Amino acid sequence: MRWTVRSEQELYADEWLDIRLADVELPDGKRLSHRLIRTAAGAGTVIANDRGEVLLLWRHRFITDVWGWEIPIGMVEPGEDPLRAAAREAEEETGWRPVGLRPLLTLQPSAGITDSVHHIFFASNAVHVGEPTDPYEAERVEWIALADVPALIGRGEIVSSTTISALLYASASRSG
Repeated sequence: MRWTVRSEQELYADEWLDIRLADVELPDGKRLSHRLIRTAAGAGTVIANDRGEVLLLWRHRFITDVWGWEIPIGMVEPGEDPLRAAAREAEEETGWRPVGLRPLLTLQPSAGITDSVHHIFFASNAVHVGEPTDPYEAERVEWIALADVPALIGRGEIVSSTTISALLYASASRSG
């Protein structure tokens, strides 16, 4: 069943998000008002090494008041290629420059409320170029065994849906 958007009204917009009220028609003809959030695309990277580890950030998310491991990810700037954005974000957030980036997956982490799309790339190597240039992104940056990811998810140490999807997909792709 396809829902039909009859109109959208802007409720609030800035450079980060656009909150809208949509007039939606259901397949049976009924209409409803539905809020939605439009955002710029995100781009992130799973960076692995030859020891079976991935580079993760330990960070606090104030909105949910939760600490957890995450892949480096950020907003794709207007006119920026997602691959370049992923490389830029990885270097800014970790101090490591990914080598040989290739597409891994594209996902929509919360399609019921937002059009946010995350382009995730994979690098099997990285070069350390210095300290992160954005010191407020993470408390620490560490190489974590990819084999430990399921246990970290189970303990609630990885809660980001994008990070979970990217790491599990990368793990399954490597073993399959």
